[in-house]
Amino acid sequence: MSEKTVLIIFPSIYSLNKINNLASNISKILKLENQQYSNIRKNGSVIVVEATDPVLASSTVNMLFGIEQIAIAKEVDINFDSVLSVITNTALSLLLKGEKFYVKVDGKTEKFLAKDLEIAATASLVDKSSSIDTKPGSESNYDRLVYTYLTDSFAYVCIFMDKGLSGLPYNSQKEKILCCIHDELSAISCLQTIKMGFEINILVCYRNESDLLKLAKMINKILPRLVEKKITLRVCKINRSSSISTTIITITQIMISLASKEKIRRISLGISPMIFSASFCEYNSNLVFQKKIIPWFSLSGIDSGILENAKEIGLEKYISNLEDLCKKHLGDKKISKSEVSKYVNSALRTLKYLPITVGPKNVHDIIDLLKSNH
Repeated sequence: MSEKTVLIIFPSIYSLNKINNLASNISKILKLENQQYSNIRKNGSVIVVEATDPVLASSTVNMLFGIEQIAIAKEVDINFDSVLSVITNTALSLLLKGEKFYVKVDGKTEKFLAKDLEIAATASLVDKSSSIDTKPGSESNYDRLVYTYLTDSFAYVCIFMDKGLSGLPYNSQKEKILCCIHDELSAISCLQTIKMGFEINILVCYRNESDLLKLAKMINKILPRLVEKKITLRVCKINRSSSISTTIITITQIMISLASKEKIRRISLGISPMIFSASFCEYNSNLVFQKKIIPWFSLSGIDSGILENAKEIGLEKYISNLEDLCKKHLGDKKISKSEVSKYVNSALRTLKYLPITVGPKNVHDIIDLLKSNH
């Protein structure tokens, strides 16, 4: 009986027709993180990675978008008795005294029915685990999931499963887009833009050194998901304006200027009609359209999910700030065009391009590079 431990990646439903992009990103991120592997291959609708250290590889790969679930599993030849034996033995090694287990078999093979294997595995575990007082549960009530996925050539008996970030594989759209990170909401917007499969270019707008440090920490959570070793940050200092609305319009104008200069056809606007008025969102959108650039609202339609997205990239400590923003009454105030123009011109004079090597010292690199450029 052939059996080996591999990493199984289940693409999100949105990535099923972009599985080649996902496989390519998996290969790139493993190489960037110096994770050794002998093979990456597609098997039906899953991707199989033969990694030297499946545990470390799992943690690395799970930084990517486009993944529904990721699992460390035993790959077994598609033979009913062999698969049944591996399911039983694997489950017995994982089950604790008194736990309820639920056997789930997905996928399909021409050799036998998934449901037959599910029933046989459940019966086998009931028989062989009686000494530790385990018992079968149900799909909605269990302590331990015993999961197996079938293909025509192999069965994958999962030892450990983890939820992925879903979305689309990075750069699967093959289109560049400019994002600006200036607060918590814009950082989540940047995350959502990546999740939509764009290749992002990042602009950072900060007010003072403490603000820059906070933003650098947020960016540090985002950079590993870009599947790039080297990136260039655009950084500029903005003056504190009289209102949030003025600040956002100022940033929109700065992004328009940069996108026009760098011939980037799309801008991701870090505002949501769930927080700001429709007329304010449309005003920003029209500013972009007037310059023949395409505006994107990556947060359009997202409500409490914004907070979940913050947790995805480790921004939990900033959630209270997001909640405070959501509670504010951001009415439509008259915006002074001359005031905005003054802020934009002042910010563009401070614009710096910072080359960053993605790694553990990103926060310090951003601060140090900016100081050395002054």
